[in-house]
Amino acid sequence: AAAAAVAALEWPTAAVNICDDEPVPGYDWIPLFCQSVGAPEPSRSDSERTGWARGADNHYARKHLNWTPQWLSWRDGFVS
Repeated sequence: AAAAAVAALEWPTAAVNICDDEPVPGYDWIPLFCQSVGAPEPSRSDSERTGWARGADNHYARKHLNWTPQWLSWRDGFVS
């Protein structure tokens, strides 16, 4: 995320989503993130969200700025 933020300083002014290529609900990735940083896992909410709730993709960054994420999946990024 930090490397993408630094690269974004050189991009034209616009809103650009920076994320991996594997959309996943927070209840799937948050436990692994908490484990990787030594934080306690939060309690899970049972409220349902739509499949597009993540709301981000890399389409603009890939097509117009020639950018790709260092890790295509959040799973790979957390274990690195």
